[in-house]
Amino acid sequence: MEKPPTRSVFTGELQMLVEARHHDPFSVLGRHTLGAQESVIRAYIPGAAQISIETPAARLPMQRLPGTDLFEWHGESAQVPGHYQLTWEDASHNSLRGYDPYCFPPQLSEYDLHLFAEGKHWHAYRFMGAHTRSVDGISGTLFAVWAPNAARVSVVGNFNAWDGRRHPMRVRGDKGVWELFIPGLEAGLFYKFEIRDHHGHVHLKSDPYGQCFELRPSTASVISPDSSFAWKDKSWMQGRATADWLHKPMSIYEVHLGSWRRDEHGNFLDYRELARALVDYVRRLGFTHIELLPITEHPYDGSWGYQTLGYYAPTSRHGSPDDFRWFVDHCHAHN
Repeated sequence: MEKPPTRSVFTGELQMLVEARHHDPFSVLGRHTLGAQESVIRAYIPGAAQISIETPAARLPMQRLPGTDLFEWHGESAQVPGHYQLTWEDASHNSLRGYDPYCFPPQLSEYDLHLFAEGKHWHAYRFMGAHTRSVDGISGTLFAVWAPNAARVSVVGNFNAWDGRRHPMRVRGDKGVWELFIPGLEAGLFYKFEIRDHHGHVHLKSDPYGQCFELRPSTASVISPDSSFAWKDKSWMQGRATADWLHKPMSIYEVHLGSWRRDEHGNFLDYRELARALVDYVRRLGFTHIELLPITEHPYDGSWGYQTLGYYAPTSRHGSPDDFRWFVDHCHAHN
């Protein structure tokens, strides 16, 4: 039987959560076992009129703690599955539903974190940043960022009104890495990290491991899907393995894609247009290789890419990451 709500959160912790300065939101939010058969579940959704827990058997209303947007349910553990969904009504009276991010355990392995902390992880881009994934059959996006001197870090984006109170992250021990799996988030959504330092200053930062960014002057990172690009460079790769390339003539054409050629209106060409035109041009001139000036994401056109802010993202000026893959693949095929 459901019991009356209890103010089981210390006033200090509650105030820290409401003010978006709590460094450990998982200590307050989500499910917490009170005994062998009892649990308390808490959810904090600013602006929510009411929140309920959805189970296969019933809808369990949560009770608002007076004067806050923190809601609490107290009852038998067996009534709620491990991964439960919440339904709520927002300020515009829209009814929303989704899995609670705070009912998921940590996702990053201790092994990866150990190597990262030692500066010996050669593939940190595979788990840092934003990556779509499925956890126990539930799809979403895992976010991870290194902010060792932060007091609180949140994921903000166009999916939560850029509100830093909505999705605060968990810090992983003393490694300085913060992570949060947000179920239901798909590729194409915009995001940043909101970071509160120990002096109380709040900073809004794009993702240093972002794989895609908005076109300048906008600066948000973009959740990227896992690429399904079909490479056609198998024969080139096999030939490279057996070729005596050290003793072959080499003539390199260095080029900045943004200024090499534009369309009749002065707009940038996309990667596929550039690949077709550039390969033909370079071959006619007798060059054997193409060297690109910085192609990673940068904010100012005039810098020619030397103001890199996204080392893992080809600039969106010329298209998507898969468009850039096509550029590379086309250059291989016509080498």
